[in-house]
Amino acid sequence: MSYAEMILPEFDQEVATTRRVLERLPNDKLDWKPHPKSNTIGWNANHLTEIPGWVENILTEPGFDVAPVNGEPHATPTLSNRDAILELFDGNTIEARSAIQRFDNAKLNEPWSLYEAGAAVMTMPRGAVMRTFVLSHIVHHRAILTVYYRLNDIAVPAIYGPSADEQG
Repeated sequence: MSYAEMILPEFDQEVATTRRVLERLPNDKLDWKPHPKSNTIGWNANHLTEIPGWVENILTEPGFDVAPVNGEPHATPTLSNRDAILELFDGNTIEARSAIQRFDNAKLNEPWSLYEAGAAVMTMPRGAVMRTFVLSHIVHHRAILTVYYRLNDIAVPAIYGPSADEQG
């Protein structure tokens, strides 16, 4: 079984579920956060849009530097409305899926590193990075967003089964 055959069903399920969550994004509450130390609804939504955009790098490059010396540091997008957020999410998802389909299985256990200013923060096999920093990361921030929705009386869509809002 190829890596694509193994991971794409899960990837497709998680991004479809995430899109349903993002479709309920309240344009008028993007700046809302439950606590001063928390990120906003808008930040979490923007972060969710960028995560699939990391797949191409993870599968084809040896690593990524979030703050390269003499370069621009990575910045999470700052899109200010649901439609723009969905558009970026959809584009990144299409590109990610294509990268997964083209991926050479022989490279699955090759190391991939996350750097900050040239120093390795972590190194893991590409397959583990996909599972942890893409799929689990999507689930994590999607869960945060659904809690924020609940706190703002925004209906939460079904995720792994019906939500209280969809059971009627």
